[in-house]
Amino acid sequence: MDKHIVVIGGGPAGIEVAGQLSETGFSVSVVEKENRTGGHLNDWYKLFPDRRNSSEVLDYLEKKLMLKKISIHTGTYIEEFKKTKNGFSLLTHDGKEIKCDAVVLATGFDLFKCERKEEYGYGIYDNVITSADLEGMFRNGKIRRSDGKEPKTIGFVHCVGSRDEKAGNIYCSKLCCVTAVKQAIEVREELPQSKVFCFYMDMRMGGAHYEELYREAQEKWNINFIRGKVSEASEKIDGRLVVKVEDTLAGRPLKIELDMLVLMAGMEMSEGGSKIAGLAGLVRGENKFFAPSDHHYANNRSNLKGVFYAGTCTAPMNITETISHARAAATEVINYLRIRTS
Repeated sequence: MDKHIVVIGGGPAGIEVAGQLSETGFSVSVVEKENRTGGHLNDWYKLFPDRRNSSEVLDYLEKKLMLKKISIHTGTYIEEFKKTKNGFSLLTHDGKEIKCDAVVLATGFDLFKCERKEEYGYGIYDNVITSADLEGMFRNGKIRRSDGKEPKTIGFVHCVGSRDEKAGNIYCSKLCCVTAVKQAIEVREELPQSKVFCFYMDMRMGGAHYEELYREAQEKWNINFIRGKVSEASEKIDGRLVVKVEDTLAGRPLKIELDMLVLMAGMEMSEGGSKIAGLAGLVRGENKFFAPSDHHYANNRSNLKGVFYAGTCTAPMNITETISHARAAATEVINYLRIRTS
């Protein structure tokens, strides 16, 4: 139990695996590049499918960090990653060396930069926003256009930056559909007179209670789901938006005027994870995330003995899956260290 583990990443996966290892008796250092822990969960208002407040999960995670034998290094980057005879040597950006017996990578994900899809007008038109921007509005309690007025018609574009060969991401980000449904309902709750449209390629609601939420969106909240990919968004002189989309079910093109357009940004391998992959010589998959040594029975193991993965650094996951994956990573680390010392 005198072993030391470094967890790189202080989001939900990193905190959970650190807590599990600490409870087992190991010494753990959490290295987080941001100035606070919590990751993307800090930016979210309510979680799907039950729409519980994200602060409840953050409170649970913060209690983990209060456990003994956990040291937290925020605002810290790893600049060198070396395998040694007895473990690993990590060098931080400020010149500090951290020696450890095992490493858990929990570097998470980055949201797709929607500016790369110029046809949607993000960064060009003020009232084209991302799902993360809208979540911030929910947190502040007001959904407003750039002119301060309430939007009366809002559109959601699914699959922005995922399932897109031109963007270089052919995989499904898995959570865009259910996030759009959740946010569409929340818009209708706050703005009951508004009209909401979801433009989708196909609905992928593969999670517990996701399909029920989708049904609620249609039957209770009268949200309009249009199967078709938005080809272009433009702005009128009055600041309203015009989107062109082909309704593939009706077999006809549509042109719809909106007050606000929300882009459901997909998930990509984080810049921090990409950097660590290069420093340590870790294998990445076709989706550019870390590739586990086996997707079925070694999903937490890397190609480098003693280095393990936790959470969305391997693929898009929801919070439930992320925490479960982190717990599995902790078990892998414990077994690895026990075998080494036996």
